[in-house]
Amino acid sequence: MDVILFIKQLINGIQVGSIYALIALGYTMVYGIVKLINFAHGDFIMVGGYVAVFSIPLLTGHGLPAWLCILGAVVICTVIGCATEKIAYKPLRGAPSLSVLITAIAMSLFLENLALILFSSSPRPMSNVFNLEPIQLGEIQISGITLITIGLSILIMVGLQMFIKGTRMGKAMRAVSEDGGAAILMGISTDRTISLTFAIGSGLAGVAAVMYCSAYPQVQPYMGSMLGLKAFIAAVLGGIGSVPGAMVGGIVIGLVESMTKGYISTQLSDAVVFAILILVLLIKPTGLFGKNVGEKV
Repeated sequence: MDVILFIKQLINGIQVGSIYALIALGYTMVYGIVKLINFAHGDFIMVGGYVAVFSIPLLTGHGLPAWLCILGAVVICTVIGCATEKIAYKPLRGAPSLSVLITAIAMSLFLENLALILFSSSPRPMSNVFNLEPIQLGEIQISGITLITIGLSILIMVGLQMFIKGTRMGKAMRAVSEDGGAAILMGISTDRTISLTFAIGSGLAGVAAVMYCSAYPQVQPYMGSMLGLKAFIAAVLGGIGSVPGAMVGGIVIGLVESMTKGYISTQLSDAVVFAILILVLLIKPTGLFGKNVGEKV
């Protein structure tokens, strides 16, 4: 039975870790380009969740599959992410980092309280998005949403890595990340590159929102806070600014959380995750895949 429990916790950890990885990609991409920790990113998950809750009845009422709510969540999250960048962050480029950090926290609080006013604090149940039969492997049952979450996350991560490495815009993003001034001299539009980065990161948050709400079918205004913090820890663990690091960090955090719940205590799982953040900052602040960057004086 111990082996069965271990395998179940392993599968659960990979599932939730895949969601953390998708969210962490948004953090790490934005930080890699503009050196900004977008604390409002977790609340994009909440926005995507509400979009899914309200769009599913409309879709099913017109005979369309419920999973199309992913498209709505991606579009709305992308629009809000780009608007946040234009309104709140773009005017602060070149401002002290503390000012930008305070603005990011303020945007997070604004989105949470706006949702609280519009939808109240009561959790809203979410209808079933994917109607798939679970797979039975001996004594282990794997749900359809688990398979979809892991598979979709892998496809998105591989596709994003190919986009960054092989496309013109992906190369422009890497150039701006390495040296924004030199990128401008080479004819690269930093404004367009930054907007694209926010759009991709916010769109991934929309996908993660539907995947998370499918596994835990309820939405409430503060759901993005803890999700965002754990995804941020995953990004720091992997190396903030590193796309592969965000993927690995998300999976590791998901596994640690799942194993803690299975073998130690469900109440201590969050504490263990935050302890990892402290250890990483003390032992290897650059994370698993981060690089030490010298600062010129």
